Amino acid sequence: MTETAPPRKALPTWAKMLIDFGPLVVFFVTYNRTEIFTATVVFMVATVGAAVASWVATRHVPVMLVVTLVIVLVFGGLTIYLHDERFIKVKPTIVYTLFAVVLLGGLAFGKSLLAKVFDFAFTITEEGWRKLTLRWGLFFVVMAAVNEIVWRNFAESTWVSFKLFGFPIITFLFAMSQVPLIQKHTVDDEAPGTD
Repeated sequence: MTETAPPRKALPTWAKMLIDFGPLVVFFVTYNRTEIFTATVVFMVATVGAAVASWVATRHVPVMLVVTLVIVLVFGGLTIYLHDERFIKVKPTIVYTLFAVVLLGGLAFGKSLLAKVFDFAFTITEEGWRKLTLRWGLFFVVMAAVNEIVWRNFAESTWVSFKLFGFPIITFLFAMSQVPLIQKHTVDDEAPGTD
C-alpha cells in the first residue's frame, strides 16, 4: 500500500500577497528613506525572508519565487560588491527574459510549460494552454523591453516606483485580459449525462 503525499497547504490570499509583493514594498520604502544600495541589501534580505516564510507556511517554495530569489541574490550581490546600481536595475529584464525563453522555448519543442505550473488552478484544452503559454511568453518579452526603456531613460526614482506599481498593475491587467481565452477553452469536468 503506497501513501500519497499530503495535499499542499494553501496560503490565505493576504499571506500570498505579502510573500509575492512584500520584498518590493520593502525595497520601495527603504529606497525612499535611504538610497539604492541600502534598498538593494534590504530587498535581498526580504526576498530570502519571503522564501523562508513560504517554506514554513506550506513546506513549498514556488518555482517563480526560487528563480527570483536566485537572481535577486546574484544581481543584488553584484550591485553591492561592484557598487553599480545597473545590476539591480537589469534584474527584472533578466527575470522576464528567462521566463519568456522558458515558455517560448517549451512551445518550440511542443511543450506548454505553463500548464505544468498552473494545471491545479484550472483545466483547459491543450490548444488553450498553447495559446496562453504563447501570450505569456510574448508578454514577458514586452515586460523585459519595458524595464530596459524605463531604467535607461528615466530617473532612478521613477524606475523604483514603476517597479513597485507599474509592473504589478500591468501584469494584473494582462492576466485579467486572458480570462476570456481560459473560459473559451475550459474543459467541462462533468461526465456526460450528469447534471
